[in-house]
Amino acid sequence: MSETTDPSPGRLVGRQHQLAVRIYYEDTDFTGVVYHANYLRYFERGRSDFFRVVGISHSALLDRPDPAAFTITRIAVDFKRAARIDDALMVCTTYDSVKGPRLFISQWIMRGAELIATAAVEAACIDLQGRARRPPPGMAQTLSPLLATPP
Repeated sequence: MSETTDPSPGRLVGRQHQLAVRIYYEDTDFTGVVYHANYLRYFERGRSDFFRVVGISHSALLDRPDPAAFTITRIAVDFKRAARIDDALMVCTTYDSVKGPRLFISQWIMRGAELIATAAVEAACIDLQGRARRPPPGMAQTLSPLLATPP
C-alpha cells in the first residue's frame, strides 16, 4: 500500500498565491459547464491555501487563548467565461490590505491565458462570538510583507 500525501496547497509566486484546480463532473451542470456557486468554493480554497502556504493555520487560530476566525462580509464576482468539465484552472489570490479587522482580497481564475472569473473579497476577523476583532499579531506580521498596501 502506498503512502498518502496531502493535496498540494499551491504555491506563492511573489505575493500571489496560485492553486491548481481540476473541474470534475460533480462541479458541473448537465451541460458540462461549472455551476456558478462552485466558483465561490474555488475562491475559498485559494484564500485558505494561501494561509496554509504562508504558515497561518485556521485550527491554530481557533486554539489560541484569544481565538480568531474569519467571515466573508462582501464578495463581488464577475464571470467572464464558462469553465467546463476536465478544465485545468489556476485560482490566483492576493491579500491586498488589512484595515482594522477587515482583510481585502483580490482573486481570479485562469484557464491558461484566459480569464474565467474575478472576485473582490472583503473578510473580517472575528472572535468566537462573531464580534469583529483585529487579526492576531503573528498573523498580521506574516501577511504584512505580502500586502499591496502594508498597514
